[in-house]
Amino acid sequence: MAELNLVRKLRWILISIMTGCCIAFGQVSEKHNLHFNALATSWDEGIPLGNGLIGALVWQKGGHLRFSLDRSDLWDLRPVKEFERPEFRYSWVREQVLKKDYKPVQDLFDRPYDRDPAPTKIPAGALEFDISALGEVASVELSLDDAVCTVKWKNGARLTTFIHAGRSLGWFHFENLPAMLKPTLVPPPYGTAHDSATTEVNSLNTSDLQRLGYPVPEVKYQETSSSFHQECYGRLSYDVSVRWIQLNPTTLDGVWSISSRGSPYSSAMSADRMTASAIARSYSGEFKSHAEWWKNYWSMSSVSLPDSVLERQWYLEMYKFGAAARKGAPPITLQAVWTADNGKLPPWKGDYHNDLNTELSYWPSYAGNHLEEERSFLDWLWQNRPEFLQYTRTFFGTSGLNVPGVCTLTGQPMGGWIQYSFSPTMSAWLAQHFYWHWRYSMDREFLETRAYPWIKAVATHLDELSVKGADGIRKLPLSSSPEINDNDITAWFQETTNYDLALIRNLYASAAELAGELGKNAEAQKWRSILSQWPQLAVSEDDGRLLVAPGMPLKESHRHFSHLMAIYPLGIVDWGNGDADRRTIRSSIAELKRLGPGWWCGYSYSWFGCLAACARDGETAAEALRTFATCFCLPNSFHVNGDQSGTGKSKMTYRPFTLEGNFAFAQGIHQMLLQSNNKVIRIFPAVPEGWGDISFSHLRAEGAFLVSARKEKGKIVEVDVYPEQGGVLRLENPFGLGKYKVEGIPMMEIKTIENVLEVRTLKDKEIHFKSKSE
Repeated sequence: MAELNLVRKLRWILISIMTGCCIAFGQVSEKHNLHFNALATSWDEGIPLGNGLIGALVWQKGGHLRFSLDRSDLWDLRPVKEFERPEFRYSWVREQVLKKDYKPVQDLFDRPYDRDPAPTKIPAGALEFDISALGEVASVELSLDDAVCTVKWKNGARLTTFIHAGRSLGWFHFENLPAMLKPTLVPPPYGTAHDSATTEVNSLNTSDLQRLGYPVPEVKYQETSSSFHQECYGRLSYDVSVRWIQLNPTTLDGVWSISSRGSPYSSAMSADRMTASAIARSYSGEFKSHAEWWKNYWSMSSVSLPDSVLERQWYLEMYKFGAAARKGAPPITLQAVWTADNGKLPPWKGDYHNDLNTELSYWPSYAGNHLEEERSFLDWLWQNRPEFLQYTRTFFGTSGLNVPGVCTLTGQPMGGWIQYSFSPTMSAWLAQHFYWHWRYSMDREFLETRAYPWIKAVATHLDELSVKGADGIRKLPLSSSPEINDNDITAWFQETTNYDLALIRNLYASAAELAGELGKNAEAQKWRSILSQWPQLAVSEDDGRLLVAPGMPLKESHRHFSHLMAIYPLGIVDWGNGDADRRTIRSSIAELKRLGPGWWCGYSYSWFGCLAACARDGETAAEALRTFATCFCLPNSFHVNGDQSGTGKSKMTYRPFTLEGNFAFAQGIHQMLLQSNNKVIRIFPAVPEGWGDISFSHLRAEGAFLVSARKEKGKIVEVDVYPEQGGVLRLENPFGLGKYKVEGIPMMEIKTIENVLEVRTLKDKEIHFKSKSE
């Protein structure tokens, strides 16, 4: 897919040049890089490198340069023993809620998550160099265009290091060394476990890695290499190897690798064999193919914004996405390939949180034109489908499909706040990603073999789980709205919440649409019939704002906008639908503003930016995203949940690192520049009035259209549309009342319907719209 997109892009550029209609766009450049005058002294502020499978953070610990090493399939998968009990049933939970006896529920489902050190993501170790003799650091830089970290010392010494984009190899190159360095491998501080039955930890899981009880590995040293083998729980083990070569008295090259056994992503070759093979190919030889991958990655899309803070943050987020997501690797967890290196379990065990975190992490992949990287998420969901089907039968007693809200690498439930970790609609939110992949790619095979089968299975689960009242209206036996009322019994609702209801309504509408697309008319009618049996969204009578649940408005500032799912990301309530929906959008956002951001996390600001863009409010969207970038991120751009600025943007000031806010930020930028829901493409729908000069290149719209556009002095002057699959293009007239000309299709073939330009496109035949004032 990536290579095909590059070929298409090059062909598009060539034709554009020949026809004289090439738009000038921004690209990743030095101004977007990370620059520091010293190495970070904390792991979570290190320079991030990765390729979706392995990762490293470059920082300084004491007098040592430290690479914190990680591999995304390293998981302790010991089971939660309570989940084998006969009470492990949704119906049993409902019985306790109705009896108002909630402690047994918390003891069974919540306590193990806090009590036990595992299941959990685990780190791989570290690689260190004693740099005490090198003196003071002059500069540290992360070059985004080729994913290389460069460290320079004032004495002239220099390090360049990268993780190969397509191989499980990390390379380092030192030059101008006053004395030769030797790398040292440092295993994680595993050891004798404490008594997990009596040791309690908090929800950030800051307990020691020692609680896992692994044997301490022996590091094997040889003249130009070292390695260790770490035994973990069950069948899992992994190896770390580093190998180096002294090219001359002042130059050192080296390569490291991590391999795993007993994982669904186990290595075909050991780390030691990989480094032995790689060292013969040389640093410079490996760098060429690595840099080519990143060149292709950055060719997929670009933006140019008049706000330097937002533009730079977008490139930083898309860099991290490229470093954390790769087809064939595990999907992005809370910390992806940068698991905590502080001797502790990672925040929230570094798990897969599907009540927001995984979904937000992949938001920018669609409009950002990175469907190849997004496939790691959908492939993982599909790969674990048998596990999810079994979980659904056991816990919910239905024959369809649901996914644990908090789960492991292999799909087992981990527990936690039960309303969300065992939500009945979790797979409905995940289903939107299957739907989006179809709509943004128009890949017919994916529709037939992945999107519709997944959505159909989820629809079957909810059909069997829901109950009908005497009036024929359906409801869930229990409902919730993440994370309203946290983990209290009042977090359960007897009426279906807007969160659950929006997901359900969206799911059945998608199921009917896809069944119809496949010619399964009877199934389409079935899903439409079921959809008609669910109530409409609950709104306030006074201003039409969305409620949490019937009769219950949002009462206080809250980090999770779960009651507004219908606006974004689902788009059920849409600005283009007319006055009623616009009123609901405006009043719902006004309520968030009135209640204030006191208890927002960083990701709340990113999500709020997306919501404001849905209201075509560019000023508010830009302000929210700027607050995220300047107040909720560490210097290396990592989102850390709490406000780090001291300016009162949130009462939450803690700093656990998670990635979903970063990637939701990038999607907020996309929403400002391009929207394509409800099968109409809108150019610059939500940018501030003061943004006179803007452009973007190859953002992807639903319908598999690649779109580029340029605005000068506040007016849209050019729009290019590349139809990957052909089909009907519906483009809200970007020139307003102004006149335009078109190249690539006869003007007479364009219909104008209520300010929407409609034209039937041909596969791979681009269309260029241009203002006549140009």
